[in-house]
Amino acid sequence: MFSNTADGFEEKTYLSADGLKLYARNYGAENPAASLPVICFPGLTRNSRDFHELALMLSKDLERPRHVIALDSRGRGRSAWDDNKQNYNLAVEATDVLTACATFGITRAAFIGTSRGGLILHLIAEMKPELLASVILNDVGPVLEPEGLRHIQGYLANQRRPRDWDEAARLLRELHEAEFPVLSTDDWRCMACAIYRDTTDGLVADFDPAIAEAIIAADFSQPLPDLWKQFDAMAEIPLLIIRGENSKLLSKATVEEMLRRHPAARQLIARHQGHAPLLHRDDVAAKIRRFLHDL
Repeated sequence: MFSNTADGFEEKTYLSADGLKLYARNYGAENPAASLPVICFPGLTRNSRDFHELALMLSKDLERPRHVIALDSRGRGRSAWDDNKQNYNLAVEATDVLTACATFGITRAAFIGTSRGGLILHLIAEMKPELLASVILNDVGPVLEPEGLRHIQGYLANQRRPRDWDEAARLLRELHEAEFPVLSTDDWRCMACAIYRDTTDGLVADFDPAIAEAIIAADFSQPLPDLWKQFDAMAEIPLLIIRGENSKLLSKATVEEMLRRHPAARQLIARHQGHAPLLHRDDVAAKIRRFLHDL
């Protein structure tokens, strides 16, 4: 395993079960083991940078500093692109998470999954439930709304390549401001820095284009198979469900059914945010911290 020290975290690389080099950010590894570690994994085309501010907050918490690991799924961020594009699927990516836990010596942790990361957590609840001390699902559940899927499909199909960081932030604001009216100029800039990578050819979206191509080609006229069976495997696991107030992907009806099936679960509405909420903002970060402290 390779390691470099960076701002507030160590960079780690390790190998998947099929030999692909994967990347993670390791925050607060020196923190007391008495507090559960936190494992974060991102959405479809996103990466560990989405969790940077939250991971810093949790790893530097004065009351209970935690060890936080944020993962780049294969084909995203600094993890290697897979030559076999069929491996960009939930089952393989769930196995990658289990490999990461084994690599870092994690036998039990609090898990945060944003969007696709939350779908992976549904699979892990069936595959290895003893790993899950608690689960935070960020704007995702067992049913995904076609409107939200088509919205993602639409902006992936019509990506414009920004000339610089200012234009990147402006393009993101044009695309998403209706769902995220609360975000500041700095927030849009931070989002751009999480989504794009600076290369010798300019800024590029930081994921294997094959991932977007598969979504663009998908037919969302029919609902996807649901994951209620996998969700029910979380019944005994402390659960926080975060829904963006303006989300098109996770409906109020799905959240109500999740709460009915898991009466001990907590719900958090990220006000003035859509899919998927920024977790480091104000009341969202504070409530995540409180949820983790109550474990």
